[in-house]
Amino acid sequence: MDVIQIERLEAFYGDMQALFGVSLGLRAGETFALVGANGAGKSTLMRALVGLVRDRRGHIRLGGEELIATSPEQIARAGIALVPEGRQLFASLTVEENLQMGAMNRRRGPWDLEAIYGLFPVLRERRRQMAVTMSGGQQQMVAIGRALMANPRVLLCDELSLGLAPVIVSQIYDSFARIRAEGMSMIIVEQDIERAIAVSDRMACLLHGQVTLRVEDTARVDIDALSAAYFGE
Repeated sequence: MDVIQIERLEAFYGDMQALFGVSLGLRAGETFALVGANGAGKSTLMRALVGLVRDRRGHIRLGGEELIATSPEQIARAGIALVPEGRQLFASLTVEENLQMGAMNRRRGPWDLEAIYGLFPVLRERRRQMAVTMSGGQQQMVAIGRALMANPRVLLCDELSLGLAPVIVSQIYDSFARIRAEGMSMIIVEQDIERAIAVSDRMACLLHGQVTLRVEDTARVDIDALSAAYFGE
């Protein structure tokens, strides 16, 4: 059974509908990529999964448990954590204090401060520094670490590479091997299609809030079909 089952998901911002009947599944231990142009609905889908878009219809099941009507706090306790677009760190807190915020739900698992510092050694060196005074790449490491500290069953990563230098992006994605080794299931939103293909097992393309293509094996992706789905050709 899929870890997450998304069935006929619709999402709304007031009178505006942003998602139209999205159905997807995430298997245990896999990385699933979501691609699509700006405004395709990728971030809305991620936010809907963690309850930050409150007007939702359809089904979101985690391990068979229905989450569509639950709060962000309940969803976090159930085991879904989001690394949000733009990182959204606590400006008044240090690196270590930001990381500790992720552990407030007290879920048990392999990720604690020592594990995060092992994954991103620079964070140990800068643990007393105010997090928002660090470079963009280091702030992204804090955001990932904060989400991992929740010991989620599913990690959602929204636009990790946005605004970062390619070498920093590569360092961050290199850390995924260690994260996956702990059995983490992941959904990533990524503008860089080549990178999305390289790091994921399966993927889907969104356009105007709808799934336009599903790829069951990214090793065999049809680039022409993906391009057509991406641009709506």
